[in-house]
Amino acid sequence: QVQLVESGGGLVQPGGSLRLSCAASGSIFSIKAMRWYRQAPGKERELVATIRSGGSTNYADSVKGRFTISRDNAKNTVYLEMNSLKPEDTAVYYCNAEIAIVGGPNFYSYWGQGTKVTVSS
Repeated sequence: QVQLVESGGGLVQPGGSLRLSCAASGSIFSIKAMRWYRQAPGKERELVATIRSGGSTNYADSVKGRFTISRDNAKNTVYLEMNSLKPEDTAVYYCNAEIAIVGGPNFYSYWGQGTKVTVSS
């Protein structure tokens, strides 16, 4: 009933920029926090950034000052603006959202399918 679809990944040179998008669709009543995670080859998935319904944000230390998370509540979409990219940012990026569907009181965690970001010269 709910889908999260990411887009915007690709190959970029060190120092470059990318903007990821994640659109939620379906029978959505409300969305609380939206997050971006990433998983590099051979590593565990890590939390990159969080934005709550009120707009407050948190970032992993490794991306502070370089990445910006934002959301468009009217479009049920979360964005991740990534600047000054480094090879160590190479990973599959996943969005996650806490969503309550129409007719249901509870919030559940939903995941997108992931979009690959490669930072290489």
